Amino acid sequence: MTTAAKLPERAHGVGRDLRALRKAHGLTLAELGLKVGRSVGWLSQIERDLTEPSIHDLQKLAEALDQPMSLFFGAPHTEPEERGYVVRADNWRSLGSSEEGLVEQLLSPDLGGSFEIVRSVFAPGARLEQPAQRETEEAGYIVSGQLELTIDGRLFVLDPGDSFRFKGEPFRWANLGEVECVVIWVISPPVY
Repeated sequence: MTTAAKLPERAHGVGRDLRALRKAHGLTLAELGLKVGRSVGWLSQIERDLTEPSIHDLQKLAEALDQPMSLFFGAPHTEPEERGYVVRADNWRSLGSSEEGLVEQLLSPDLGGSFEIVRSVFAPGARLEQPAQRETEEAGYIVSGQLELTIDGRLFVLDPGDSFRFKGEPFRWANLGEVECVVIWVISPPVY
């Protein structure tokens, strides 16, 4: 049995930010729940940081609240002289949940540049069922594990040390292995 690597934690989850945004928009939990297709109980658990929403759920919440996804990455604890230049390993901003099979950590100091660098951790058995397609150029490097990447209908099985690049094409991914797959992913322009 393998043990999952412990991911750095944020100072707080997305709950505090979500609650503030919901109230600023004058929405009740029930109204926001209707917009995103989720229950009041689920939203309440998110707002109290008892549950971490999936990346898909965060995209729906950001859209419903007319906010960028980057808002949910949270603010890192950075020394003033390093802000905008350096991100320390214990200070990565995380998004997603291990229960959903994908946790992404922002390695870029911020989202103000022309690209973002993300550390993607794919849980064993995790997969993106429906193809995604973005108006971006993306590249990645497989650090550990094995990733099946389908780009525009072509399947590639990638092992540690392999890399990839595609631009604006539909893609899907799957980790069919028994261990986590870690990928350093570069996306231009930033999508979070």
